This record gives sequence, structure tokens and C-alpha cells, in this order.
Amino acid sequence: MRRDVIDTLLVANRGEIACRIFRTCRDLGIRTVAVYSDADADALHVREADLAVRLPGSAPADTYLRGDLVVAAALAAGADAVHPGYGFLSENAAFAAAVQDAGLLWVGPPVKAIELMASKTRAKELMAGAGVPLLAPVDPVTAGEDELPLLLKAASGGGGRGMRIVRELDALPIELLAAAAEAASAFGDGEVFAEPYVERGRHVEVQVMADDHDTVWALGTRDCSLQRRHQKVIEEAPAPGLDDALRTRLHEAATAAARAVGYRGAGTVEFLVSAEGRPYFLEMNTRLQVEHPVTEAVFGLDLVALQLRVAEGEPLEPAPPRPSGHAVEARLYAEDPARDWQPQTGALLALEVPDAPGLRLDTGYTGGGTIGVHYDPMLAKVVAHAPTRAEAVRLLARALERARIHGPVTNRELLVRSLRHPDFAAARLDTGFYDRHLADLTAPAAGREPARAALAAALAQAVRATTAPGGPAPTRFGAWRNVPSGPQLKRYRAEPDGAEHEVAHRTGRTGAPEPYDAPGVRVLASAPDFVTLEVDGVTRHFAVTAGSDGDRVYVDTADASYTFTALPRFTDPATHTAPGSLLAPMPGTVVRLAEGLAAGAAVDAGQPLIWLEAMKMEHRILAPAAGTLTALHAAPGRQVEVGALLAVVQEDLGAIPVPEETA
Repeated sequence: MRRDVIDTLLVANRGEIACRIFRTCRDLGIRTVAVYSDADADALHVREADLAVRLPGSAPADTYLRGDLVVAAALAAGADAVHPGYGFLSENAAFAAAVQDAGLLWVGPPVKAIELMASKTRAKELMAGAGVPLLAPVDPVTAGEDELPLLLKAASGGGGRGMRIVRELDALPIELLAAAAEAASAFGDGEVFAEPYVERGRHVEVQVMADDHDTVWALGTRDCSLQRRHQKVIEEAPAPGLDDALRTRLHEAATAAARAVGYRGAGTVEFLVSAEGRPYFLEMNTRLQVEHPVTEAVFGLDLVALQLRVAEGEPLEPAPPRPSGHAVEARLYAEDPARDWQPQTGALLALEVPDAPGLRLDTGYTGGGTIGVHYDPMLAKVVAHAPTRAEAVRLLARALERARIHGPVTNRELLVRSLRHPDFAAARLDTGFYDRHLADLTAPAAGREPARAALAAALAQAVRATTAPGGPAPTRFGAWRNVPSGPQLKRYRAEPDGAEHEVAHRTGRTGAPEPYDAPGVRVLASAPDFVTLEVDGVTRHFAVTAGSDGDRVYVDTADASYTFTALPRFTDPATHTAPGSLLAPMPGTVVRLAEGLAAGAAVDAGQPLIWLEAMKMEHRILAPAAGTLTALHAAPGRQVEVGALLAVVQEDLGAIPVPEETA
């Protein structure tokens, strides 16, 4: 039996979206229930909920994707409503029906609307009948050269899983197989379809909100063109550079799409806008989007509160509020953009973003948490809202720059440099932004001073050694020395670029550490966690944090952050890896091997050999050179840790071209 007023809400999700929904529930006086896997037992969303129910296991298929367990958890906790968040079961019509069959209120669109939009192929047929502009599908079995490039997409789900761009017909069969495998793993449905890939297209979407009283709002536009692996990285509202006619056409098409399926609640209609300004329907997401905060900021709304009120049967106002200003959101991921966006895992020691007017942080982590292998590596969303686009972009870039993020490698620096890139500043946006600019955005940045930061780390370490329990006893008659001590050398490797820095310091006459052979540098203050240097007459502050493992050191300045690994003076020969060794770049599961791969097989440089699944994405392990596979330690289904030896390729030196002058 439907309740008119929600008393207790279960959120069938995890991480930042669960925490974000709980925040609105607290404001509305609604009691909250979390569900959690074993991997999430200590997660922030569990701590923030009033009640929590365990879902035994860690893999999504055993926990958050088990609709029967989630419904049982809601009933056990006394919930009367379920909010799906985004991802997992949020667009699963069978789950929505099961929630309602159990007598619970579903905070989402009607089951029929989810069914109609669940398959992107069926959704396109429906939108064509509603007069919504779209791209014609392509049969991948009969596709010809003139139809390239193609975009392969999963018929169910989203988030970039199961997407592939195909530019050569020879690559189509293997890419179809890979896309289907990834889609089946992420959504339980391996159906894949193809459509023309629009070069230099923009990803523009319209937020809709509808009620049971025939009111449909079109809440402006969002640009989500900056993407990696077809997953959004930076989003903003309103989408810049669109003329009024195009905005009107997008709003009308989005409203028509919502009305065509009898929509209720929050949803997003996504479009691809060509370089010529022609819009094409992509899909309708029958859920809340990750990037919804930029729309909330511009319209002054709480979309989750509206979802809850619409689910309770309340009507929307006849028209939405007027928009104001500009908002930009950046997704902070634990990943290494310079290494094919490899996801990172491990302890997150600190996550602190400056608190300032116009800034918002949505996260499911706090310092002391752990980034595991089972889920998406997004740590947080940082949002800036200001009167103009330029001000919002500047505020967001500076907030990210000054954030303290200690732990695995993140995409923070890439975000800052993307926001400050001339093309982004001029709103020259399209989905190929990172294809063109990634190398420049991940190259060593000008203006960084890793050597100074390494010096600060060494000075702080020296102070820490004298003040730690068991350290050298203090000098009886003060710290003054007749002569300075001899120099001590420290070596640090910068992460993730691997550059090594050797710095020297000594104990001065006052007993405090001071630089050795560093002209123009003077120590103004030194402590275990803070160092102030005067460099060529300019005072610079360095906050220094020692990692829990004793080897990592994090140095934060006003303009940059650095991560170092302290190195021994002399390397251990036993730590060297044999040439040609292929190591697992992350913890994960081996899902498949190249056809016929076995010890003794000949391989080509760059040939994909092993497919590793981690954080719901597939990652290819490539042959480093042409040669012979001399050892294979990977097998489908095998769980591997980071650094595990997967295979060894012995390079064929005869395949290397010999210069004519030495032939």
C-alpha cells in the first residue's frame, strides 16, 4: 500500500550518491537506511545512515546488483521507500517492479518508462515516432568502409561501459566481442548496437523533471563533452556557445521524449550536437545523473528533494525557477591519466577541499578510507558556482589546486590543467578533447618545483627524527654547535612520473636542519609537518605529511602538490624485474587471453595479450615489443594483485631496424 509521506528511505546504492541523498533526507526529516557489501563495511555512506543492512559478498553481482537482497533489506529495516541513486539497479525495470510489489514506494519513474528507455535500440525507435532527431543505426554485420567510423554501444546501461570506436573494418569483430563482454559484465546484458561516430561532436543534455499532474520541466542544458573512455570528466551548466534556437529545440525535444513515455521524476535526455550545430538523440537516462549538482546550482533547486516530493504525489510548480550564473563540476578519480587512465587502489590518507562560497563537495570518502578494486574509482565531485563561466572555472581550478589529496594517484592535476586549457576557456568543446590534448596535459608542467618540495620533505624528516620517541637526545646546553655537521643525502622518487631527486642537508650551528649547497635558499622555519623556505627572496610554505607506510611523503604548497617515495641510498639488485616482464598494473581479474596465446608464441609489439577487469572496466595488457612469449602466468578467472607477474616477452632483437651506416 502506497504511503503518502515517506518516513524511512533505503538508498539502493553506495558511495557519494548515497551520502548525497542522505544529506537531503536529513534536511527533510526522513530516516535513512544504507545497504553495504563486505568491501564497504567501513564506508562513509554506512556511517552516515541511521540504519544499515549488510549484503554478504563484495562483487557488485553478489551485492548491489541483487534486487531481491535489497528489497529484503528494506523490509527488514522498516523502510517504506527505496531510492536507487544512479548506476547498479537504478534503470532496472524488474527491480522497480519488485520494490512496488513489496509494498514500498519507488522514488523513480514508472516501470513502463524504464522499460521503454532501458534498451537504447527500442528507445531510438520510440523517439523517432515522437519527432526527436536521431542518428540512423548501422548493422555491424553488414557495415562497409563508407560507414566508418562507428560507435559501438551497450543496449542496456551507460557510463561508457561497452563503448568502442571502430575506425577499421578489420577491428570490428574483436571490438564487438570486447564491447559485448564488458556490457554483459557491467549490466548483465551483452546486447550491443552500432551507429555513426560523429567526429568533434559535443555531448549536450537536458535535465527534465516531471510529476503526476502533467507538468514537465526542462531545466536548461549541460555540456558533458570532456570525457575519457566515454565517461564524463568535467560538466557544466548551461552548455556554453549554443544559440537560442538550438537551446529551444533541445528543450522541446527533451520534453517530447519525457511525455512520450509518461515520465515522472528526474531524468536526463542526452544529445550529440555535431560541429554544424545539428542535435541527435543519444539516450534518456531514467534516473538522477552524476552531474546533477551543476543544474541544482544554476536553478537553486534540490533535485533529490523534488524526486521525493514527486514520489509522494506532490505537484511541481507550473514553471521552474529562473536560472542564475554558471556552474562547473569536476570528477576526481583515483586513476593515472598518463598511464592509459589506469585506476588506482589503496589507502586514502587525506581528502580535503577548501571550503569557500560557491564551492560544493560531494564524496563518499574521508581521510582514512580505502579505495578498493570492486567499484568505480571516483573519489568525489567538486562543483563551483559563480555569476559567470570564467569565474566558476577559475574558482574550481583553484579549489582543486589547493586540495589536500594523499594516497593513490589521482587525476587532480589533469583537471586543473584541463580547466585552464585555452580551448576549454574559449568553450571550444567536443568529445575528442582528451584524444588531442592528453599528451600535453600529462606532460611535466612548467612552474612546478619538485626539487624544492623534496628539500622540504627532507628537512621535515630531519626534524621529525629528532623529535620522535627514541630519536637523538636533545643537546644538554642548547642546540648550538661549534661547526655545522657534515651533509646528509636523501633520495626521493616523485610519483607518478618516477623522476628521482637527491637533496642534501646538514645540521646547522643552531641544531636545526639547513640546506647544503643550495644557493639562494634559506630556511625560515622547520617542523615535522611544515617548512618555510625563502627562495631567491620569495617566501614559500610547504606542508609535509608522512605516509602511514613510512616511505611515502606528501608535500602541499599554495600552487601544487607532490608525492614522493623515500628511496634507500643504494638499490637492492633483487628488486629488479627481468626485461620483458608484464606486471599487473592494478589488482583485478584476468577475464581472457589473446586467441591461441601460450608459451612459445610469437607476438607483435603492441599486441593485446591479456585482458584484466578492475573497477568494472577492462584493461588490455600489451606486448612491449615484438618477440616470443617465454612464460605465461595468467589464466581466465585468476585474481591478481598489483605487480603480479602475468607473462614474459623475450624481445626479438632481429626485428629492430639497423641504421644503414652501421649495417
